[in-house]
Amino acid sequence: MRWTVLRRFAISCVLTAMTLAATARTRPHYGGTLRVETAGDAWERPGGIARRLVYDGLTQLDLSGAVRPALASSWESDNNDHRWQFRLRPGVRFHDGSLLTSAAVVASLTASCNADCPWTAVKAVGPLVVFTNDAPMPNLPALLAGDQYLITLKATAEGKTPVGAIGTGPFQVTGFNNGVLALVANESSWQGRPFVDAMEIRVHRPVREQWLDLSVGRADVVEVPPEQLRRAQQQRLTVLISSPVALLALQVTDAGALANVKLRAAIAAAVDRSAIYNVIYQKQGEVTASLLPQRLTGYSFLFPTDRDLNKAHELRGGMTTGPLTLATEGDGAMQLAAQRIALNLREAGFSVQMASPGAQHADLILREILRSGDEPAAALEQAMRSAGTMTQIPAKSSAELLKLEQTVLDEKKVIPLLDLPCAYATGARVRDLRLRADGTPDLADASLETAQ
Repeated sequence: MRWTVLRRFAISCVLTAMTLAATARTRPHYGGTLRVETAGDAWERPGGIARRLVYDGLTQLDLSGAVRPALASSWESDNNDHRWQFRLRPGVRFHDGSLLTSAAVVASLTASCNADCPWTAVKAVGPLVVFTNDAPMPNLPALLAGDQYLITLKATAEGKTPVGAIGTGPFQVTGFNNGVLALVANESSWQGRPFVDAMEIRVHRPVREQWLDLSVGRADVVEVPPEQLRRAQQQRLTVLISSPVALLALQVTDAGALANVKLRAAIAAAVDRSAIYNVIYQKQGEVTASLLPQRLTGYSFLFPTDRDLNKAHELRGGMTTGPLTLATEGDGAMQLAAQRIALNLREAGFSVQMASPGAQHADLILREILRSGDEPAAALEQAMRSAGTMTQIPAKSSAELLKLEQTVLDEKKVIPLLDLPCAYATGARVRDLRLRADGTPDLADASLETAQ
């Protein structure tokens, strides 16, 4: 009997010790420097990895995509959503110590948003930021969570232009040397101090070199392009994968020869989405002909995705356009996809030339359109604005959204191709890193198991 009691006591002690050890391992630690690498620019819009570390918006989306307060603690609308007022969170300060005011918010929004604003006027009224528009703005709180509406300091208390990037975010910039952006934790962040003391973001780093640095412990968080997800999993990298948040789409001009909607429709019918999906993107994401993913609307399957070369020839009807230029906003897989599209269009009788990457005035531009949030109407408006089709989306029901999206897609100025996820690989010491609703990593809430 005595030995049984002692044995049970010993087992209980062992289990308690194991539980405490496991808790210690999983509890977030303060300290250390998180090392991140990216192929692009840390400040690029949208999606630059440094932007949400240094800046905040009036609103934000939580990890599930719901709208939550940020610099604005509350908001309300009147006049049938023609007017919105956002009340600022009190006591928030920029990194230089300047107080966040409604005037500072208006100055930032005015500088960052010009002709494509979802409002016609924005003004400061005491602690309120007031937006007005001739048309209803039912989706404004969700839109203001977007990357382009993050708040930056435009003038110091002395009226001078600030030096460097100054926001209210969880990190502030300390320098940029040899391709490395250095950030330090904002001790007085309104969201609370981040777990890591500092962050280093190495920019313009090829993905192959990112993965090498991760494997030898020189990086903690690196990018995984969709087309390399399978390879990353084969190499047993620890990968975080978002739901499909990026829409790969072909943007078509409606000027010149392509002013004829039949020619634009012929282009849409000629593109082989399945080949791009299967061969180039290695079956990652989803083939689509809709602006919104199936998970948000339930009707994406109604838009046909199959290539129809006979229909493309029929729509073109012998009409000629002269040489068309095709450009991309990215490299790697997007360049290969653009080349495949050019081949598809030549088979349909079009003359197509590849333009320089990033060309702004091409007839056709292959690009990624980022979407986020769990509200279909807001996500549709965000996608349309990103595609250059500016409109308010008052529709709420699936039937109304379907009708509206069908009207937009019938113009064939935007041709959806694939819904793609975002993905990142992490090192062994990274803890609690999650992806936001737009697929970007929430680095401010990550911690390191050991401080280095």
